[in-house]
Amino acid sequence: MEVGVCKQEMLQKKNAVLVDGVILNGPIMDSKAGEKFVEEACKIIMEEVVQKADDVTEKVCEWQAPEKLKQILDLEMRDTGECHQKILQLCRDVIKYSVKTNHPRFFNQLYAGIDYYSLVARFITEALNPSVYTYEVSPVFLLVEEAVIKKMIEFIGWEEGDGIFNPGGSISNMYAMNLARYRFCPEIKEKGLSGLPRLVLFASEECHYSMKKAASFLGIGTENVYFIKTDERGKMIPEELEKQVQRARKEGSAPFLVCATAGTTVLGAFDPLDKIADICEKHGLWLHVDASWGGSALISRKHRRLLHGIHRADSVAWNPHKMLLAGIQCCALLVKDNSGLLKKCYSAEAAYLFQQDKFYDVSYDTGDKSIQCSRRPDAFKFWLMWKALGTTGLEERVNRALALARYLVEEIKKREGFQLLLEPEYANVCFWYIPPSLRKMEDGPEFWQKLHQVAPIIKERMMKKGSMMLGYQPHRGKVNFFRQVVISPQVSREDMDFLLDEIELLAKDL
Repeated sequence: MEVGVCKQEMLQKKNAVLVDGVILNGPIMDSKAGEKFVEEACKIIMEEVVQKADDVTEKVCEWQAPEKLKQILDLEMRDTGECHQKILQLCRDVIKYSVKTNHPRFFNQLYAGIDYYSLVARFITEALNPSVYTYEVSPVFLLVEEAVIKKMIEFIGWEEGDGIFNPGGSISNMYAMNLARYRFCPEIKEKGLSGLPRLVLFASEECHYSMKKAASFLGIGTENVYFIKTDERGKMIPEELEKQVQRARKEGSAPFLVCATAGTTVLGAFDPLDKIADICEKHGLWLHVDASWGGSALISRKHRRLLHGIHRADSVAWNPHKMLLAGIQCCALLVKDNSGLLKKCYSAEAAYLFQQDKFYDVSYDTGDKSIQCSRRPDAFKFWLMWKALGTTGLEERVNRALALARYLVEEIKKREGFQLLLEPEYANVCFWYIPPSLRKMEDGPEFWQKLHQVAPIIKERMMKKGSMMLGYQPHRGKVNFFRQVVISPQVSREDMDFLLDEIELLAKDL
């Protein structure tokens, strides 16, 4: 804090001890000043973030170009520290110019909204600053993670299993890919890639891009990811998977893994897990289900049918920070095996952490089944939220989000100029907006070329106005369209109506 003042005070003390010119008497920080700063900063957070979270009159974003924002924030770090009032103003500026992902009209990503229990859990863990690897340094959070994983495993439908929380669904997918490879050839952990056959894995054309990245990172190679054709709804076609597995075997390759998706990023498609599991059993392949987005439908008795057959998977990635609002990041890899495969694959047995002669049950030192050393207690925010809301409260969130998506679909059908890509089965509502100038054009290359330009213009206008945020993209030969995602419990029917009205308003001159 005020380092110079503290040093001066300590110099006045008798018997001051100096080592290499550094005073060692007493603390170097002014705790009272620090506590006052935290108190004032928390007040700003309450006033500017928490209390405004559901206020639709607030802007979703205060758009500034990068160069201008650099000047506003004064990003330069200097030799001498700055006063608390200046730092508090910086906190206000950071909040002001950041995107308000908890705003009811933030529809841009597969996360949104604010859960107050999860937020408090994050405050607690940030204050405690724990690392989840051994029971001795993180007793509460290790037990919490164990309890949450056990409950998630129940919802998948397994009688037993294992798991770990990771920094993102992409990492969970990479864990699963490496685990499947280790199961296929355990010697790779010590001997490496040399001498192995050409390993091949299978994923749908609609899978998350992390599959490709994981194959690259693990040395499998992106050319050895066989992408399986999908139907018009974005679901993997099982017959095409069977063909590709047979093709790989004829080529002399070694198939080892199938990655199915439960809730694709753009269309929200769910692969037919039962039929895919049949093929995996037939050919002895590990089945991983990337349910990072769609996994939360398991909480809903009404919608869990979307993941029918998931109990037959060998591993599942599930991100509660998406549909359930547990707060970024909160991502679990769940594994059906309960024989210690996860630990065997990843352990390095660091003697300074995982001593076997500790005075307590060292089976609770679970950090050795992670590729990380330091690891955040991400399960805690999900646990505290679950404790507060109960399973029925979480189920209500899922059901309401999908009901709102259904409402939006029906409203889109009623309005001139709006056109659905397809009937959604989850919370992804994909549609085009056709402005007045294009409505009488013939359907042809020129029409689609012009329509491709519409969504980016509307997106720019909404961002600069700050009225809402809605994502768009081209996809598999289709020109730019909007993807609206309903997640937050703060979102209402009125927000759905506003979304359509605002698009019409922003595009009235196009």
